[in-house]
Amino acid sequence: MLKITLEQWRMFLAVVEYGGFNQASVGVHKSQSSIHSAVNKIEHALGVKLFTIEGRKTTLTQAGELMLRRANYLLEEAEKIEAIGVHLGEGIETKLRIAVDEIFPPHLIYKVCDAVSKEFPVLRIELMESVLNGSSELLKNSEVDISIAPFPISGLFSEELCEIDFLAVASPTHPLNTVEGERTFEDLKSHRQIVVRDSSLSAKKDAGWLGAEQRWTVTHIRTSVDMIVNGFGFAWLPVPLIENELQEGKLQAIQLNMNSRRKAKLHLLFNDADSLGPAARAFLGELRYLCLNELG
Repeated sequence: MLKITLEQWRMFLAVVEYGGFNQASVGVHKSQSSIHSAVNKIEHALGVKLFTIEGRKTTLTQAGELMLRRANYLLEEAEKIEAIGVHLGEGIETKLRIAVDEIFPPHLIYKVCDAVSKEFPVLRIELMESVLNGSSELLKNSEVDISIAPFPISGLFSEELCEIDFLAVASPTHPLNTVEGERTFEDLKSHRQIVVRDSSLSAKKDAGWLGAEQRWTVTHIRTSVDMIVNGFGFAWLPVPLIENELQEGKLQAIQLNMNSRRKAKLHLLFNDADSLGPAARAFLGELRYLCLNELG
């Protein structure tokens, strides 16, 4: 059985927050005697002195400072428990699972997650990064609630979310970028291409133009970027993921005589809108808004 109630801890924190018993009574609309009584009960139960009072100055003792840290944590956890109970009562989910293709701009998904977390503080968000068919497969297998994927799934809700620009790039010192004039697709074939493997287990394919005779296959786009920056090959890469490298001169667009840029569509997928909870719907709304305003 606990000797100290949450309300008594709240009164203790009020004295610290407002700088004294009299100020705390005004701040929390309690009588000064009730606040004194709460703090005295804590001190009696623990056998420690929490405050020293010199004139009008109320100061925490060393024991009081330790108790302050613990009491803050205790009340924060109590508030979280209450919030979870309220959310469960209102049908608000406590976990949201999102599959997102690696070509989707990371800064946008971070913004969406942050906005939803602020609205639903106890929500746990799980992001599963995938390539090509991987996001669709995760949704099909009910491993996620929402998917951002390059390919729609027949029978499930699907809407076009955005288009991502791809650019053929290599290191500035790579032969494809050091010879004068435009390159052709035949020129590309004689150089090593870095491609990204599909993360799907059942419908594997590789990403990008596959005309090169030499090919290295990797599982993550960031690995591909790192290899190309270091001069090991070329690739078609999503522009939002390589903007910094392009600006810093670590990557350079290959001057092709045609189709130097390509586009890939990303789709928003989920099973049933009626089964989505408030947090999931908030996620969808924020995602659509940011894509519309930042990707056009």
